[in-house]
Amino acid sequence: MRKIVRSIARHATSRSLLRRAPARSPYPLDVVYAQAGIEAPRTRAIAPGRIPSPYRSLLVHERDMTLTLESHFGGRVSLRALSTFRKGWSYYRRVLLVQEYSARPVEMGAVRIDLLAFKPRIRSQILSNRVPLGRLLRDGGVDYKSRPTVFLAVTPNSEMMGVFWMREPLTLYGRQTEMSIDGRKVGDIVEILPLV
Repeated sequence: MRKIVRSIARHATSRSLLRRAPARSPYPLDVVYAQAGIEAPRTRAIAPGRIPSPYRSLLVHERDMTLTLESHFGGRVSLRALSTFRKGWSYYRRVLLVQEYSARPVEMGAVRIDLLAFKPRIRSQILSNRVPLGRLLRDGGVDYKSRPTVFLAVTPNSEMMGVFWMREPLTLYGRQTEMSIDGRKVGDIVEILPLV
């Protein structure tokens, strides 16, 4: 695990991932909250090595996040769409991933997907909002990469506190990633974990 953190930390530094976070929330988190008419949570960039356990092992990697969460929590996760909209061929959604057996939230995601990058069957499944994206792509045989671009410390807003069953705004952790297929960027994702 230390080797992975050091490797991603070196990659992060070389790619300016440790830059100061913009005044607004990272893309597409800012867009999906603005579209919903809700003030976005406050975020700031954080070095991967400063993310506490167990969040570090859940965030500092380039694996499928759905599989990572299912492995950590010991069972499948389901998707609940909180809001969705389209701008041309870009599809935006704000989702909550929950444990199938308990409905406990395990991640909130803000996603922008280039629908033209996918075959009609996969595109239709994405738009149905029934299956977590990682599982949908994996089961559909889509060979994609998800690369973290910045790690985040998040101060939740009241809406996020509600969906994560929180009583007070304690610091949460997340990451902003770029999804690519054959080297072509096809999506942007912000993934935020609840208290673990």
